[in-house]
Amino acid sequence: MTEQALADNWLAAAKKKNKDAFSELDVLLRALDRFFNIENLPVLKEDISGRNFFDEMHAVKDTILRVVGILDMLIPETKKNVYWFQKFAQSKFLTDKKRDALREELYKQDVPEKSLFLLYDSFVNLKGIITDIMKTDHIPYLTFANIGQILARELRENVHFNPFRYDLNPQFDVIENREISRVVKEIAAQDVKKQVSAMLLHLFKFLRYLRYADTSTRFGSLNSSLLIILLLRSEFALFTGYLETVTRKVEDQELKALVKAVSYQFSMESKRVFLQELKDVFRNKSPQYLKGRIENGHGILKNLSEQSIAQIVHYFSPEVKESDIFETFVTRVEQSLRLREDIMILHRFLFLFEQATSEKKARVFDAMRNFMLYFQSFTFKLLRYDDYEEFVSFFSKMLAFNKNEIRGRGLDKLSDKTKQFRIFIETCLRQISNRSELAGIPADMSRIENNLNQYME
Repeated sequence: MTEQALADNWLAAAKKKNKDAFSELDVLLRALDRFFNIENLPVLKEDISGRNFFDEMHAVKDTILRVVGILDMLIPETKKNVYWFQKFAQSKFLTDKKRDALREELYKQDVPEKSLFLLYDSFVNLKGIITDIMKTDHIPYLTFANIGQILARELRENVHFNPFRYDLNPQFDVIENREISRVVKEIAAQDVKKQVSAMLLHLFKFLRYLRYADTSTRFGSLNSSLLIILLLRSEFALFTGYLETVTRKVEDQELKALVKAVSYQFSMESKRVFLQELKDVFRNKSPQYLKGRIENGHGILKNLSEQSIAQIVHYFSPEVKESDIFETFVTRVEQSLRLREDIMILHRFLFLFEQATSEKKARVFDAMRNFMLYFQSFTFKLLRYDDYEEFVSFFSKMLAFNKNEIRGRGLDKLSDKTKQFRIFIETCLRQISNRSELAGIPADMSRIENNLNQYME
């Protein structure tokens, strides 16, 4: 058997056995590249020249370590030993001419194995360079950008593992759900079938990316999850551009309205995640804060992608149930019901606090704070983009208080804030109740009271 056949065999076997690892590798390489585009970062553009990019470089280093870890796992131990021995021999024993010959052979990339080793070599070197750079306390933007240029060149010159060879990678970006495949195949108009297929493939690609950023099911650095979330800022911009093109080409007015609705949802939810949830996320040093921001962003983007897939499939085949597509799908009705109930509980707490006697205010305040911590962790992601800032501002001020301040001027100041916010969320509740999916569905007041009482016990 030839050397090429042997190389192809072990790599082909590795791809079959570790498909998920190769998929994650593809996502991380994309994420690293896009992270160096300042437009994808949650930073103020006017701060760039004097900004310290130490935290951003630390996120890069953690993600590179994850990439090297995946490559270590994928490459057989015997081949890694040969690789490291060659590296040692090149530096100690070989002449310049022989070093050139070895490098030229590797740079040919005439088999996938060589591309994989070239990728491994590049990332091992980058890890060392960045580790040394981070020994300084201040990393200017130019240094950060230069590392990005080196990484971008290494990725695009890699023949077999360049993540940007395809917009949709045929190895990973496929529709495996039979119901959805059937619906697409039954679309009569070929141009519409092609457009719908592309939209669905992109949406499933987003879900593939998000699978590797799910901090609740995956171990490892939070930074690599954050980079994947930020990768989607770039991907969503490209996707909404594609949807605009589809809108111009589609003649059916109902389908045109559907595509416009999906595009609008992506535009609004992108703002929620990248301009609100992740705003200046690198400036807070708390791992718990970072984890919370990532989880909220992940939840919003996952829900957005799943809801969009369900909308498109339902348009062409109304009989297909969401549960046939996603096992843990939460419908818009369920989301709106939960949001309405949680805001009604919050409204009830505010009212109780305002009406409570001085002796009871501290007890109500503590119970309300505990509910707000739950609301902040689980319900914030369901808020409208336009309401989000008002909630964040109020919650920040309320959670900064302690029960010892609930007296005298502190009590007057707190009461003014609760009264103003109560009026604001009354408007929110009216808007939520007007949602079409809640038409004819009354609020379950007994459940609301029961949930409230659990916090008051």
